[in-house]
Formats: sequence, C-alpha cells, structure tokens
Amino acid sequence: MRRRRTPALLAAALLTVALAGCSDDGARWRDDGPSAPAASAPAGGPRPSASPVPAGSAPAEPFAVGVRELKLTRDGDRALPVTIWYPATGSPGGDPRRGRPAARGRFPVVVFSHGLTARPADYAALLGRWAAAGFVVAAPTFPGTSRGAARYDVLDVLNQPADVSFVLTRVLALDGRAGDPLRGRLATDRVAATGHSAGGVTTVGLFTVERDDRLDAGIVLAGSALGVGTAFAGTDAPQLFVHGERDEVVSYSAGRAAYEAVPWPKAMLSLPDGDHGRALLRGDDRSFAVVADTTVEFLRWSLYGDAAAKRRLPADAARGGLATLDDQL
Repeated sequence: MRRRRTPALLAAALLTVALAGCSDDGARWRDDGPSAPAASAPAGGPRPSASPVPAGSAPAEPFAVGVRELKLTRDGDRALPVTIWYPATGSPGGDPRRGRPAARGRFPVVVFSHGLTARPADYAALLGRWAAAGFVVAAPTFPGTSRGAARYDVLDVLNQPADVSFVLTRVLALDGRAGDPLRGRLATDRVAATGHSAGGVTTVGLFTVERDDRLDAGIVLAGSALGVGTAFAGTDAPQLFVHGERDEVVSYSAGRAAYEAVPWPKAMLSLPDGDHGRALLRGDDRSFAVVADTTVEFLRWSLYGDAAAKRRLPADAARGGLATLDDQL
C-alpha cells in the first residue's frame, strides 16, 4: 500500500497562494500559476498520435444509470466512501436509481476527484452522462477536503493521489468478487482518472509524483499542477484539459501551463466565458452540453479505442461557438 506523502511540497506552494472567494464548488483557494517549472516537451512537440487501446467501438446507445455506495477505509483511519455510477438495465433517461442491475457488457472505469469543499453528488449531472455513455464512474469523498469534513485541511490534497489509487484497486476488485453487482462488468484494463479544481490537481498528481501505471487517460477540469509538478512519467496516457478563461479560482494560465507540459497526445477545451465550475456543475448551463459531449467522446476514444469518437471531438467542441479546442491528440 502506498504511504502518504508529507505535505511539505504542497505547503510551500500554497504559502504563495492567496485565499479567494467561493466558486461554484465552494473552493476557497486560488492558483495563479504553476507550482514548479514546467517540464520541457519532447523535441518536435507531443509524440505522434495513436489510439491508446486496440481499435474498437463504444456503445452506440445510451444506458439507464444505476448508483451505489461503497464504504472504504485506507490505512485503518482514512475513510473514503465512494459513489459509483454505472450503466444499468432499463430505459435510458431520468435520474440514476439505486439498486438497478448492471447492464450486460464490460465497461471501462473512470475515477473522479471532487474539488475543495465539494462532494461527488455535486457533479452528478456530468458523471451521470459518463455512466450513460458506457463507463463505470467511481468518485471518492476525500476526508480532508470535502464539504463537512471533520478536519478540513487544504494541504490534504497531496494525500489524495494515493487515495485514488487505493480506491481504484478496491473498485477494480469488484469485477472478481462473488455476488457483487458489478462482477464481470468492469474492463479492468481500461481506466481513466479525472477531477475538478483540487481534484484536477489530484489527477495531475496521478500522472506525475504518484504515477499510477494502470491509468490509460486523464481529464483535468479547471485544475493545475499546483504542488504536484509537471514531471509526467510512465507510458503515454492521453490527456484532456477543460478550463474557463475567466476562472476566478484556478487561473486559465495555470491550467494552460500544466497542459503545455504534457508530453503525450493531448487536447485542451477552452471556454472564453467560462468560470471555475458552472459548465461542469449545472446541467442547464449552455456550456455544459459542450463539456459533457467533448469529455464523453474523449473517453470513448481513449478507453474504447473508438476512432469515430475522436473524429467527432472538434465538432462537439465547436458547437455553439462556446469553446475552442487545441487538438494534439
């Protein structure tokens, strides 16, 4: 089991950061730039584009969505309850329902990390869209940074990459657990890490200081490399960054700096009028559909090997003139 890292690196970075007002996810920190020098990209730019998994096809029709809770504890005292959204039997549409049987098939796994003072349920609109598209989404509630945390501590963000790896191990094990509703339903060799704000920092950390070699792709939503650096390591893992250019909590330049340091196939969806979270948290926001559809297509390509999904990405990103896409996939 991975040991918790000391918070010294993150503390040093955060000492240079001023507190900011609340964003849509309740975050109270501000990141105006990278916490460490950006790593140089390989000569000639990112490596040639290649599908990270064998060519295949993602499900063509949406699923109904089921939801369940998994109670986990790491190191004996670090509670990590996990909310899981999954493709389920029944008619698609409507709210996720508890107790629904899982749909037939094997579905890639996506782990999601919430932002400061948030909880997984705050992102239900987006995570439910991913599950309906054919992904099992597992989102832990972090003990030190979630809303209502007994011992809230922003420095605990540095412990979260190891938390996510622990959660991933336990969730993937459900595929072989007798009697579990997800037994035989998980594509355990196709996994992505995603996260918003401080959860985006957590996600970057899973590809840098706490590289988890099981991860095939990543999505960073309004995040940066604050405290975890940009020493991306391991095998190629395509990355999608999503960031509002008017983000009042994590500056667009900070997110862009982390994106530029990625040495693998990558893309960045930029929202000129986007703030820190409205397009991610509110299904009625005009930009929400653009973010949801673009992230779904990225996951379809990176985890299912669906080349048609990759070809649809630019059109999804450009719909309505609400965003631009820097596409280096």
